[in-house]
Amino acid sequence: MSYPPPLGGYQNFGQPPPGQYPPQGQYPPPQQGQYPPQQHQQQPPYGAPAAPYGQPQPYPPPDPYGRQQVYPPPGQYGQQSYPPQPPPPLGQPSHSPYPQHQQPYPPPTHSPYPQQQQPFAAPPPMGQYPPQNQYPPPNQGQYLPQQHHQQPPYGAPHAVPTPPSPGYDPNQVAHFDASGATDQLRKAMKGFGTDESTLIRILAHMPPQEIPVVKQTYQQRHHHSLESDIKDECSGYFEFALLAILRGPLQQDVWCLNDALKGVGTKEALLDDVLICRSNADIRAIKTAYQQTYRRSLESDVKSDLSSKTERMYSMILSASRQEESAPVHPQAVDADVMELHRATEAKTGAEQLTVCSILTNRSDGQIRAIAQAYEHKYRRSLETVIKSDFAGHMEDALVRMVRSGADKAMRDAIALEECMSGPGTKDERLVTRVVAIHWDRAHAGQVKGAYKHRYKKDLISRIRGETRGDYERILVAMIE
Repeated sequence: MSYPPPLGGYQNFGQPPPGQYPPQGQYPPPQQGQYPPQQHQQQPPYGAPAAPYGQPQPYPPPDPYGRQQVYPPPGQYGQQSYPPQPPPPLGQPSHSPYPQHQQPYPPPTHSPYPQQQQPFAAPPPMGQYPPQNQYPPPNQGQYLPQQHHQQPPYGAPHAVPTPPSPGYDPNQVAHFDASGATDQLRKAMKGFGTDESTLIRILAHMPPQEIPVVKQTYQQRHHHSLESDIKDECSGYFEFALLAILRGPLQQDVWCLNDALKGVGTKEALLDDVLICRSNADIRAIKTAYQQTYRRSLESDVKSDLSSKTERMYSMILSASRQEESAPVHPQAVDADVMELHRATEAKTGAEQLTVCSILTNRSDGQIRAIAQAYEHKYRRSLETVIKSDFAGHMEDALVRMVRSGADKAMRDAIALEECMSGPGTKDERLVTRVVAIHWDRAHAGQVKGAYKHRYKKDLISRIRGETRGDYERILVAMIE
């Protein structure tokens, strides 16, 4: 069962006021300072998530075209720089459209389109179109003018590359005295017995930039490898979780990719978790680290392990050529993608898989969000439902993850965690891997808890406690509390 994007609420999604969704190719050219026309209460713009129930619009206000802030990066891990950065400039969105754990999750119910002073598709009075090629240059944050309904490129020259996520840049290293923490870690594992509570307290919330410093200081002060001591003193999924934390986000991704590709068969879910909808900077960092660790290229290993169209899809992903999150969302380009996706799926017998892959692997999260919204408005079916009906197996799972990543990352991860715990038995390794991936970004972890509560009507921490035991339970709970 698909879930609709959170924009505009979870009921009656995608029902714009009559006459306000523009017919194909009839977006009126904007006039300077008039698009989108704002009223007393600004409504969330095209392709952008809304504020939660009962919460005011975030300040600074959201970007008008669904673009996410450039830094902290919108990648899978971590959204806060180190050291902390000043607030984003006016016109950039705040960290997340969703509330923290103590606040209600879903956004308010209203139309996903901004209020208009006249029907959206209505032509302006005679004589109000500017002469050809004489549109005034738009102010920052205004809608980009189109001429002759020309198909604008998704990537604009001014799109700023998204920096690597915290832990993916060698220069992102904390400078602090780790001697106290390392002495406590050594004391917790020295002698008879192990003080698991100290290990959890120190490691569960450690930022990725501090991990290399702690490991190096531990080696220098105690002449032991911290990972080796963990392996000697701990066991089971508790050990598995601690080692995943100590690898840090980048090396954990590399470890997961090798685990997914080694041996007989492929763990496709691991490939999806690590690679889908990552920033170009993160993909390049992952490929470099994989090459340095295993002396093989990630592309060659993927190509030898997968086949046919699935391999082609991952080649597109590994090319690191996605549109940056700072790239604008052009409505005419969105409409073109919507029509092409419909032509390649519902409009014919047998889906054109590579056409769908080439669109979704190339677009930014903000663009995918706008495409999914426009598709449902135009064809009255969610894009996720279409993919589930026209695809199967790993290709279906990968494409659904792309759509969910654009629509709502918190809900995507909430569903992924429940998949690990539903059904007979708990998929423990996958649960640990996903909790570790989520915990690097504390704000996002709070959003995931809110999304889980909204969808499943129960508390995520209570759900995890019901599926795990002992120190394994305590480390998972500590990471997302």
